[in-house]
Amino acid sequence: MASSHSSSPVPQSNSSDGFFKKEMDATKRFRPVQSLPDVCPKEPTGDPGNLCDSPSLVVDQHRRTIYHSKVNLPAALNDPRLAKRESDFFTKTWGVDFVDTEVMPSFYLPQITKEHFALYQQEITPREKVHERCKNICTPKDTFDRTLLHTHDKSRTDLEQVPKIFMKPDFALEDSLTFNAVLPWSHFSTAGGKGNRDAASSKLLQEKLSHYLDIVEVNIAHQISLRSEAFFHAMTSQHELQDYLRKTSQAVKLLREKISKIDKVMCEGSLRVLRLSLTRNNCIKAYNKLKLMATVHQTQPTVQLLLSTSEFVGALDLIATTQEVLQQELQGIHSFRHLGSQLCELEKLIDKMMIAEFSTYARNDLNRPLEDDCQILEEERLIALVFGLLKQRKLNFYEIYGDEMIITAKNIIKQCVVNTVSQIEEIDTEVVVKLADQMRMMNFPQWFDLLENIFSKFTIFLKRIKATLNTIRSVVFLVLDKNQKNRDLEDTLQKNSAKDSMVDTEVAYLTHEGLFISDAFGEGDLPPVAADTTSQRNTSPNSEPCSSDSVSEPECTTDSSSSKEQTLSSVTPGGVEMMISDDMKLTDLELVRLANNIQELLYSASDICHDRSVKFLMARAKDGFLEKLNSNEFVALSRLMEGFILDTEQICGRKSMSLRGALQSQANRFVNRFHEERKTKLSLLLDNERWKQAEVPAEFQDLVDSVSDGRISLPEKKTAATEERKPTDFLIVEGQKYATVGTVLLLIRIILEYCQCVDNIPSITTDILTRLSDLLKYFNSRSCQLVLGAGALQVVGLKTITTKNLALSSRCLQLIVHYIPIIRAHFEARLQPKQFSMLRHFDHITKDYHDHIAEISAKLVAIMDSLFDKLLSKYEVKAPVPSACFRNICKQMAKMHEAIYDLLPEEQTQMLFLRINASYKLHLKRQLAHLNVVNDGGPLNGLVTSDVAFYTGNLQALKGLNNLDLNMAEIWEQKR
Repeated sequence: MASSHSSSPVPQSNSSDGFFKKEMDATKRFRPVQSLPDVCPKEPTGDPGNLCDSPSLVVDQHRRTIYHSKVNLPAALNDPRLAKRESDFFTKTWGVDFVDTEVMPSFYLPQITKEHFALYQQEITPREKVHERCKNICTPKDTFDRTLLHTHDKSRTDLEQVPKIFMKPDFALEDSLTFNAVLPWSHFSTAGGKGNRDAASSKLLQEKLSHYLDIVEVNIAHQISLRSEAFFHAMTSQHELQDYLRKTSQAVKLLREKISKIDKVMCEGSLRVLRLSLTRNNCIKAYNKLKLMATVHQTQPTVQLLLSTSEFVGALDLIATTQEVLQQELQGIHSFRHLGSQLCELEKLIDKMMIAEFSTYARNDLNRPLEDDCQILEEERLIALVFGLLKQRKLNFYEIYGDEMIITAKNIIKQCVVNTVSQIEEIDTEVVVKLADQMRMMNFPQWFDLLENIFSKFTIFLKRIKATLNTIRSVVFLVLDKNQKNRDLEDTLQKNSAKDSMVDTEVAYLTHEGLFISDAFGEGDLPPVAADTTSQRNTSPNSEPCSSDSVSEPECTTDSSSSKEQTLSSVTPGGVEMMISDDMKLTDLELVRLANNIQELLYSASDICHDRSVKFLMARAKDGFLEKLNSNEFVALSRLMEGFILDTEQICGRKSMSLRGALQSQANRFVNRFHEERKTKLSLLLDNERWKQAEVPAEFQDLVDSVSDGRISLPEKKTAATEERKPTDFLIVEGQKYATVGTVLLLIRIILEYCQCVDNIPSITTDILTRLSDLLKYFNSRSCQLVLGAGALQVVGLKTITTKNLALSSRCLQLIVHYIPIIRAHFEARLQPKQFSMLRHFDHITKDYHDHIAEISAKLVAIMDSLFDKLLSKYEVKAPVPSACFRNICKQMAKMHEAIYDLLPEEQTQMLFLRINASYKLHLKRQLAHLNVVNDGGPLNGLVTSDVAFYTGNLQALKGLNNLDLNMAEIWEQKR
């Protein structure tokens, strides 16, 4: 019922090669069944052959026998999967299939017959007879118990008469107290004349003691009588036991003689060889240990030598290896008891030396001459220092470099100022002592050259810092990559070890089952691990671990040094090959944080340069120097600062806002001053403008032409050809003539200055847009006050605002409106998408200008309307024809046309006169209705028709109005 693995007997080996041989006959694989040993060993019979019948502990301890088969039958037969139990005992306890299922005989077990028990019956029959005989001899248990109980009660009563002192386990007459208690002195004292009473007392004591002795002897005799049978049986068996011991002694003697001979012939030589081999190996180990001690003894001089050449990493590796050897290989060596603490102190000293060395390196690297050379200073030295600091977990070494950067940045500005001041003869350094005061005495070109020199030095300074920090970060990333490779290697080894253990388990199972490995696996399916295991098991056990030549090889000195000095070869970006040891106990989180801190150090270097530049600018701006710069100077300064900001952003990869903020602050001040100057200039021009048509110089025509070509920029300086060209009466813009005043020409130039300022200083685009909008609004409102509001009468002293002034003002506004879309597109191309909402200012300005133009047109119509109202209210229909009223109206219309025709385009003139004609028809119609003149063909109608024809002829005779549709029929009331 047990499994085949646990119940199958193991075949016996008939060869000495240690491998099992396969047998074809199943009945030959089982040894004869031997009898079970008795619980109590039988009495020796003197037959030596009977000693080997029971299983031997020595021979059979590794052999599988039937005693190893153990199973719980109900547990094996019980089926817990059945949900329902029957009432039958077997099916209830062991399952439904217990009765109905026929169990097939196992082919691993032989068929047992009565012949198999014959040997057992022969052995057990004599034992059974001896057992029956012993039962007959011994007293029945119940009779013996009653007799024993009665005898025990009687003996107990007798023994109670004996004093308890005699029954104590520590009873000894040598003790004075015990002796006095048993034999009082009064019974032995005959002096003092006591006489017969004392003698009787002594005799009584003697009799009492004799009685106690008799009781004890009787009890002893009784106990002996009870055990007489066992005593005599033991005496009888003594002779047989002596016989058995004598034969055993002879057998042992014979066995010892044979073992002695075997020892001399077969074992003594082999054991001697093994002893010599062991002695030789011990000598080799002792020799290697002495060599290792000699090497360790040279650690301190070697470390001193490495430190003298700044080989900190090698010194630290040597110290770490020596510490490990002291703890593992040389632990307990008395002569090296202080070496560990000495190496620890030396390691602390190396830490201080590395920090001092790195500080010196940083100072030398940052303070070397700032030329175009951006090579790393002593790259191998830097990499060695970084590896050493990482090995010692000194992860804040980058702060030393940061402190040196701050000091160097200050020194760069100071040295540049000193060099520039020394070259300027106008500055007396003996009179002006402070360096800041000397710098403030420079004019703008000198100060600008100084600032440009500082920016160039800072650019080289940042490039050097970036190269150095990139090298440090590359070292950190090499260590991080090494950690990742080590983890991958450990995972691979763990997977391989799991596969190896699985294969070994399979091989062990197949060997245990008595199969050949080549039978379980195919010819080419044998796993490599199993093959290696098999080859190792087949190697000779007498092979020596190390040959005689290997003693002198350095690889055999120690195991720990070879196992712990695993290194990884890596190449830095500069081409320097380094060996990374495995004992850098840094986590990935620490390495990544360190790399980020080093990158942040590069960002802080950019911030330091910007901060020092800002302080330099503020020192020069204390006396308002920067606010007094003209546009060209400030644009040059802005471009220089913008270029430096872009260079630093390209080098460091991040924007620094301090210098940009300072530039923005100065730009805002510049914009405020720029706008105030031009607004003041425009205000003065408007206050002095007489609103007369001005001649257009050639440079303004060129300026307008350049804008028409898509270039919004100020013209170059006047050339001889420009000066020879005569001014024109009109400004030609895209084929249209614009009559303007001098203020508008200068306003166009001012507008272009605003646009060019945006191109030169992109950071002030929004501010310039706001200021330009304010300027255009100011011109619109101020011109409206001066012309429409008649402010020019008081400001300039004009006698009246003529129609020509109004038309000229309208045409100037139209010219500005023409350029607003161009200006809007210019700003839109330079604004961010989120700033496009600011362009609505131009839409509002355009609407305001159009409203202003419409108001001027309405003003011109209102002038004629008032004239018509005045003249036509006195109109009478009578001869002569044309009447004086109509002649006066035609005269005023001709004056109006003469005033505006050269200023306004023909289309606007026609539209204006159509509105004036509509006003004329309205007033005439009202007057005719007042006079009750109707279109009836009568005399009055004829007179009115003649006057109207005169008016129509004169109006259409004006230039540009010949095709004007006057529609004079509207003057008559329509008949209903």
